[in-house]
Amino acid sequence: MGATRSEVVLGPSAGIDAAVVDIGNVSLISSMDPVTGAIDRIGWLSVNVNANDVATFGCEPRFLLSCIMLPEKSTRTTLQKITEQMSTAAEELGIAIVGGHCEMTPGLKTPIVVGCAIGVTEKNNYVTAAGANQGDKLILTKSAGIEGTAILASDRERQLSKELDKNVLKSAKQFYRRISVVKDAVTAFKTGGVHAMHDPTEGGVAGAVHEMADASNLGVRVFREKIIVEPETVKICDFYQVDPLQLIASGSLLIAADPALDEKIVETLRKNMIHAETIGEFLPSPEKRLITNESGKTEVLVRPATDQLWQALKRSPTH
Repeated sequence: MGATRSEVVLGPSAGIDAAVVDIGNVSLISSMDPVTGAIDRIGWLSVNVNANDVATFGCEPRFLLSCIMLPEKSTRTTLQKITEQMSTAAEELGIAIVGGHCEMTPGLKTPIVVGCAIGVTEKNNYVTAAGANQGDKLILTKSAGIEGTAILASDRERQLSKELDKNVLKSAKQFYRRISVVKDAVTAFKTGGVHAMHDPTEGGVAGAVHEMADASNLGVRVFREKIIVEPETVKICDFYQVDPLQLIASGSLLIAADPALDEKIVETLRKNMIHAETIGEFLPSPEKRLITNESGKTEVLVRPATDQLWQALKRSPTH
């Protein structure tokens, strides 16, 4: 799209969350994402979700630019809260915030923060979501619905507190601390045997599995019992009657791995205090997108039409 430039190695593509531009002997990995559904920690999230997209290439994010759009009656306190969150998150990841923009935007009800993260790596020293091979094992780090759990526990705490124990909600709000996959991705990539990586965001784990298979033009089979869903996520999803596998899941990471090395990758991640499981494998036929449940029954893996977070935010549970 736009002008054709020889430096652009990877541009816009379905299922690919960052671009690659070669400058001399290095490759620049850059990604841009908005945060729109969260209020409580929107600045912190904007840094982490953009850093995650760069990290899925096996590259540490180094720089960030942002665009902060605020409702017309926003106060200086709101802006300060967002920028302080961004500064804290960036410092934790070793990222320099190098510029951006801020404005009052007519028609907005809640803030929107758009981030652009940039990483630098040796030329060709990266993977993409499109690199999975037939027979590769599919690894998932952490659990399903991490970001959605944190958002709902924070932004709907009053509503949820009518049914859920306060300790459950307190724990669920702390899921924000799990949202970075920078360590997950860099650790896995350095271990070797990684052919592709992708972080589940909107559409959750189910959507991300489809995106990864789409990008690699393959089919996939996953095993439901291997996908961890934390008790806090189960309780919140039950309350809103939504599927945790379709709930926004920043914080988990999908890894396509050489079948001879997936156990080594899982073991290395666990040694680095990152839970990981091999949850499935890639199949040759792109038409086959399957999930086998705990009883052994195999069904078509749902392709989310929209993220379940939006269903939860607008739903009034009948409890």
